Amino acid sequence: MSHDDFKFEPIRGLPEALPEGEHILWQGAPDPKRLAREALALRWVAGYFVLLTLWRVGVSSADYPFAEALLHGVPFVVSGLIACAILYGVAYVQARSTVYTLTNKRVAMRIGAALTMTLNLPYTWIGTAKLDLKPTGHGTLAFELIGETRLSYMMTWPHVRPWQMARTQPALRCIPDAQTVAGIFAEAAETRISQPRVTRVQNDGGSTVAAE
Repeated sequence: MSHDDFKFEPIRGLPEALPEGEHILWQGAPDPKRLAREALALRWVAGYFVLLTLWRVGVSSADYPFAEALLHGVPFVVSGLIACAILYGVAYVQARSTVYTLTNKRVAMRIGAALTMTLNLPYTWIGTAKLDLKPTGHGTLAFELIGETRLSYMMTWPHVRPWQMARTQPALRCIPDAQTVAGIFAEAAETRISQPRVTRVQNDGGSTVAAE
């Protein structure tokens, strides 16, 4: 029997219903394979075990027949396969539990496998966005926040721009068709920020006036 861990969500990826005037423009999630490679260094780990295996076989071949020396490398191959399987499993679980959402007013990120949380980033909090586009069309769209907004690098990893720890930059990691998503974000953010913001102030006489 299937079970939806996020059945309590009124809208997939969002902790509450959208307020009036807000609507979803795009939703997506990381690609597990790309996330395993880029965020969890799957290729580096695999390469490390390949080198260990070659080293073990090379050392053993000096004292044993080559066929027997090959067998000495088997434990390293098995260990490497287990390590890579664990990394891919972590990436898969992370990708499955993640929902990135762009609305006409904000970026919402439901992230976390064991401890799930939702980040709400209004476009007015975002100073710049940087796209790391790969030849496959996948990419990472990172947001540089302005003002006093601070996020924990450890709490939001791997959904951050790598190595930006002093000023954590939340990111849509390893998303397919990243160029299109970046275009949707740019258009929505520009439209939202260009809208006049009206606040209420008090004039000297005590009456309330509107100011933009």
